[in-house]
Amino acid sequence: MTEPSPHDLPPLPTIVHAIRRIGVRQFDFSREVAVMAVVNRTPDSFYDRGRTFALDSAVKGCLDAERDGADWVDIGGAPFAPGPEIPAKEEAERVVPVVEAVRAASDIVISVDTFRPDVAHRSILAGADVINDTTGLADPELARVVADSDASVVITHSLASPRTPYASPTYADVSMEVADFLESRIERALGAGIPPERIIIDPGHDLNKNTLHSLELSRRLGPVVDLGYPTLVAVSNKDFIGESLDAERGARVEGSLVAAALCIAQGARIVRMHNVSESVAAVRMAEAILGMRTPSHLHHNMGERND
Repeated sequence: MTEPSPHDLPPLPTIVHAIRRIGVRQFDFSREVAVMAVVNRTPDSFYDRGRTFALDSAVKGCLDAERDGADWVDIGGAPFAPGPEIPAKEEAERVVPVVEAVRAASDIVISVDTFRPDVAHRSILAGADVINDTTGLADPELARVVADSDASVVITHSLASPRTPYASPTYADVSMEVADFLESRIERALGAGIPPERIIIDPGHDLNKNTLHSLELSRRLGPVVDLGYPTLVAVSNKDFIGESLDAERGARVEGSLVAAALCIAQGARIVRMHNVSESVAAVRMAEAILGMRTPSHLHHNMGERND
């Protein structure tokens, strides 16, 4: 079977430390895309509405995601969307037992979606490999917690504090402004002692952005990818897809897969998704089309007969 040539790949910026060890797993982000499954231990998460709020349901959700092909699970205990604040103690009580149980059962990459230093510290001690901060290191103490560990960090663009409304966001050039914000927060991470090989970035689709902003980010991801760090996109079932298609939350899978694939074609290397088996198939197909992986087998029109 012929391996794809590097010359088959679309020209993309060099990724800082493209070969990365996250937990016990190794990724080559120059040639592969990781699928991150979403598992929220919250009663009011925007998509699953509490389906994995119970501890056993959350653990099962993580292990089911791995069986469906996910490389990574992202565990959250507090939604970003406006609403009552979740105390840090309660957030930790939601996520830490899930991290402990999943780590005992699996070597899958585990990230915890939190902006709180104490929750991050406890999660890392429990076995989390990554802290996924939707505030982009708004709290410098979180950067220090990550720097003092072996964990990686996802730096996400957002403008408001979690659970806080942000009415009518405006941008002159959303892609460039998001990239500028992420560049400044990368400097904050580096200054705190987080090495570049442990930094991942996320443009934050729909976070303090309207549908037109998220669509613009999806078609002009270049300024973010150009920063040179592995880019994560969290497009799954979000409102920009629902508003684009006039689709309720349960009918956004196809739109989510298209958005993820177009971002991958522009250089995204981690996709955060709810519908795992469908997402894995879409990602592997995108990798094959882009010359990043060989087909699982070759038979059609490969011999003297076309069976």
